Amino acid sequence: MFKHHKISCYPDHELCFESSSTTGKGISKHYIHRKEIYEKSFISAFNYFYNKYWDFVGALLPSYLDRSNSGLVYMVNSLIPQIADSGEFFNKDYSTLVNVIENKKINKQKVLLFGVTFGLLELAKISGNRNWEHLTVIETGGMKGHGEEMVREDVHDELKTVWNLDYIHSEYGMTELTSQAYSLKDGIFSSPPWMQILIQDPGDPGAFLPYGKTGRVCVIDLMNFHSCSFIATDDLGKLYEDGSFEILGRLDYSDIRGCNQLLQ
Repeated sequence: MFKHHKISCYPDHELCFESSSTTGKGISKHYIHRKEIYEKSFISAFNYFYNKYWDFVGALLPSYLDRSNSGLVYMVNSLIPQIADSGEFFNKDYSTLVNVIENKKINKQKVLLFGVTFGLLELAKISGNRNWEHLTVIETGGMKGHGEEMVREDVHDELKTVWNLDYIHSEYGMTELTSQAYSLKDGIFSSPPWMQILIQDPGDPGAFLPYGKTGRVCVIDLMNFHSCSFIATDDLGKLYEDGSFEILGRLDYSDIRGCNQLLQ
């Protein structure tokens, strides 16, 4: 619906975010009525899970920087002054980023790195084995057509090994949502209080599955009050009793797209 219609409860909008259209099968557009609502949502969600301050934030989001209406770029750019002393975006300049991270280590400074999956894997190849214990990595999404999609666990294991990290974090979001969920370890996501996950039976849209069963991920995002707060995705996942969830891949025959869809 977001690809073919303007989904909105308001006649005017301050922002419009567009999907990456990884498959070339259409671009979703999400019209945001007031930008302060979007900013309040992602800042509050981030602080809900982290409540930390870094010396430096790096953003390795090359495929997103090539687009003018990326919600992820807007989010990270707005977060930087809220959570760090300084920050910078890196567009495929991997060697420079390696040097920056190394210099921050020498100066005993904490670094947060947002990175798209293919960018992080390329950074790992260029950096080689490093002891980057001062680094926190938030992986934000898939390969964007840059190579074969990988299972999230394999990606995280590779990055942890190369950079000597205990965990790789993840962010789960999409163009059609205003809010984001975060995983601080082991690929288990948690949502902010105004965002809820349900698992739908793929064969019966009227039935929702019990905890621990695999099905279609459905999202209730109350910050989407300006458009549609009830989104049935084409992601496969599991929900657990404490409200946490996993993303396991995509439904058969659905479009493969960005924003954290790592497939086997």
